[in-house]
Amino acid sequence: MQASEVPRAVAAAMSTASSLGLRADDAIVLHDSNKLTLRLLPCDVLARVAPAAHQVAQFEVELAQRLAESGCPVAALEPRVEPRVHERDGFVVTLWTYHEPVTSREVSPADYAHALKRLHAGMRKLDVPTPHFTDRVEQAQQLVANRDRTPALADADRELLGDTLRSLRRVIGERGGAEQLLHGEPHPGNVLTTENGLLFIDLETCCRGPVEFDLAHAPEEVGEHYPGVDQDVLRECRILVLAMVTAWRWDRGDQFPDGRRLGTEWLGRIRAALDR
Repeated sequence: MQASEVPRAVAAAMSTASSLGLRADDAIVLHDSNKLTLRLLPCDVLARVAPAAHQVAQFEVELAQRLAESGCPVAALEPRVEPRVHERDGFVVTLWTYHEPVTSREVSPADYAHALKRLHAGMRKLDVPTPHFTDRVEQAQQLVANRDRTPALADADRELLGDTLRSLRRVIGERGGAEQLLHGEPHPGNVLTTENGLLFIDLETCCRGPVEFDLAHAPEEVGEHYPGVDQDVLRECRILVLAMVTAWRWDRGDQFPDGRRLGTEWLGRIRAALDR
């Protein structure tokens, strides 16, 4: 979120909570990316705030509610208020249960894999319209092809990313394996370690595809503990996901900390992976 919008976004979250009977005298910024994540005090509620044009909030609320009701390991909505999207001052605000992180507990690959498998099992029972994973790959391809949006990307690197995204999107799509509803980005940043075990957050990236696409976002050791994985597809998905996140680091509007250095480093990793 643009720095100039943060104070307004914080005010929108606090006033929304207050209007619902939740006392919010203070707000702690926990995360700032395409949306702002806040801990409101003393009501101890997690608020997620995004520009009103961010229309996936309703989808995320409904999906989180259905998954939580079926016992899936996802963060729950705030139970003291109606589970819905609130609009205020040009922002959409959603309110969630705040979970105190358990920082002393190391997440084992086996526990990570087990939690993701439980999430996938619950998702298989849902029939909701979502994009295909190849739609997200196409977004990365369009970014790479747009020189105005990626002016600092060298020609050789642009060709590498474009070719990698195009070829792996085709190869993985043509394998014809089983596909289902996926989290979309179940990387460690979207996993909470809580007293109740691992919980997945940020469901706005949901898509359809093979489970290997989700596993490609997790640490490599996790894939070794997930039963029934096609290791060839997983290797291809890992390179594909790496190419996607590398492309986003070259977007001139990217605000990821140290993003350009990481983008350069990841280009080297892609070349090494393709050589292997």
